[in-house]
Amino acid sequence: MPRNDILLRDLDADGILRLTLNDVARRNALSEAMLTELGDAIAEAGNNASVRVIVLAANGPAFCAGHDLKEMTAGRAGADGGSAYFTKVMGLCSGVMMSVVHCPKPVIAEVAGVATAAGCQLVASCDLAIAADTARFSTPGVHIGLFCSTPMVALSRSVTGKHAMEMLLTGDMVEAARAEEIGLVNRVTAPSTLTDTCMELARKIASKSSMTLAVGKRGFYAQREMTLPDAYAYASAVMVENMLARDAEEGIGAFIEKRQPQWQDA
Repeated sequence: MPRNDILLRDLDADGILRLTLNDVARRNALSEAMLTELGDAIAEAGNNASVRVIVLAANGPAFCAGHDLKEMTAGRAGADGGSAYFTKVMGLCSGVMMSVVHCPKPVIAEVAGVATAAGCQLVASCDLAIAADTARFSTPGVHIGLFCSTPMVALSRSVTGKHAMEMLLTGDMVEAARAEEIGLVNRVTAPSTLTDTCMELARKIASKSSMTLAVGKRGFYAQREMTLPDAYAYASAVMVENMLARDAEEGIGAFIEKRQPQWQDA
């Protein structure tokens, strides 16, 4: 399959970019090609003023099966037993996951099927996630002697420690309803309404000032790694910077004047 076919891109009039994993035969595995395509698409979207929100979806019964284990096994053929290759792939994957977090545009995962290992990591890395009741999640590395250490990073930042550890230590599948309970996804809906539910949320977010969303997303991830005093000091500085922005002045004025704001995204 040509590389540009494994990730479909569609930007609508509301500024919502749908990125659809489309390597169905390989269960949308995060092969080198898929990681490269996804990383490039997210980077381009982050720099495209026409994109306001990104929705990450998938074709086929699997949202994403994680790393392509056949590709990884082939990497063992190197003289070093695969060390350099594995380091390269893990670095590439980690870079993509961080690009989702660092992208100034909100990213919503639309999950209809199974998301396992690095596929679960991808869902956990997104800012929001909507799942069909057919979706299931797991970090099953323990079943094959390979602890899901990199998925652990995103998972442990999305759910509480004990819930993350249970998934990591058992490798058990987690049903969509349970994923909602522990905070891995925001809400669960029927498969027939999944896309509509996700797009409704995306349009609501897309109607806001993109400058404000970018400031807020960057601030959210930065402050949660800080001590409480440092977080408040940082957030206060961000609020001051945000208050001086044109859209904050417009938004506050519109609220006082009881009218709809006219965003300039600045």
